[in-house]
Amino acid sequence: MKIARQKQCWVSRIAHPAASAVLALTTVLVLAALAIPRAQAQTYTETVIHNFTGTPDGTDSYAGLVAGTSGNLYGTTALGGAFSLGAVIKVSKTGAESVLYSFTTAAGSYPEAGLVTDSAGNLYGTTYEGGASGWGSVFKFTPGGKETTLYSFAGPSGGPDGAFPLGGLVVDSAGNLYGTTWQGGTYGEGTVFKVSATGQETVLTSFDGTNGAYPQAGLVRDASGNLYGTTVFGGTSNEGTVFTVSASGVETVLHSFDGDWEWPVAGLVRDGKGNLYGTTELGGDYSLGVVFKLSASGKIIILHSFGGSDGQYPQSALVRDSSGNLYGTTLEGGPNGFGAVFETSATGRQTLLYGFTGRSGDGAYPRAALVRDAKGNLYGTTTAGGTSSNCVSGCGTVFELSPQ
Repeated sequence: MKIARQKQCWVSRIAHPAASAVLALTTVLVLAALAIPRAQAQTYTETVIHNFTGTPDGTDSYAGLVAGTSGNLYGTTALGGAFSLGAVIKVSKTGAESVLYSFTTAAGSYPEAGLVTDSAGNLYGTTYEGGASGWGSVFKFTPGGKETTLYSFAGPSGGPDGAFPLGGLVVDSAGNLYGTTWQGGTYGEGTVFKVSATGQETVLTSFDGTNGAYPQAGLVRDASGNLYGTTVFGGTSNEGTVFTVSASGVETVLHSFDGDWEWPVAGLVRDGKGNLYGTTELGGDYSLGVVFKLSASGKIIILHSFGGSDGQYPQSALVRDSSGNLYGTTLEGGPNGFGAVFETSATGRQTLLYGFTGRSGDGAYPRAALVRDAKGNLYGTTTAGGTSSNCVSGCGTVFELSPQ
């Protein structure tokens, strides 16, 4: 089933369709405002370093950024570029933006995931559609500006290799790439795959519902080669899972969500002790999403339940500093309703770092993970807002948050 751009923010739109949930959401927010301590005031200053304009420079940046060795930031836009099928972009910290590559259908289209870089400076990523068969692709982009499609997914007609990769990739020292597909595989409910440096693909796991279904996010990898990730659905209650896949392809469900908190659409971050941290888009005390910790022994706890004023519906993976603090974004909520940037301490203390206003020049609806530099500055993207009038709700921004 090809769903093209209907998939855009698919989970979010199902989770909280505005037309049918306004009254319920209002009630939840009122209760949340009464029940939870107010998040701290903004402690970071936001600067928009680039406003997307659509075609040709890109729009709808769903993915996080990656920092290059020169200090430039690299990322993707799901739309825009010369052919309106998405682009690979470079943004300097002073705001100069360059489109490095515009996707065509043959090479891939609609890249919704971010990029990963290797020691040689090559960039790797996935496209949700396109490629030789139209079911998505894995690509490589060299520092010299050459794009290569390493693998094109064949989809259901070509065997159980997977279809529609939404998540980003992780690369090992040998140049092998690991990722997930939203659909496809033996049972049609997604896969974990490996693509070698020469473009040979291997399916490590096919999801069948009981062990998870429909992974939307990428993976994290430990020193032994084990992979960790999330599925949006499946598990014992069909509310999503946290799983691990060994280097030999043996999959184990570490946790099945049970409805108290559900739909882990984002990837995980792992600390040196083997603890995993992530978010769910729904659930928690106010049904607006949580930040959770899953210990190496399998114990899971909620570090924070979002209440609306401090953010709601987190879709981004987290970034962790050396003190164990976690940083992320929420798609909506915050003091103005257009999304927020937050910090959660190792003990669950929550701080609102910034609330987007949705006004011209700001940004709105951040969906992507953040990147943090050595000075504590945070960089990210918004899917809407900004100064451009080429998109109905703005074409989105690249922003910097600096601690005061």
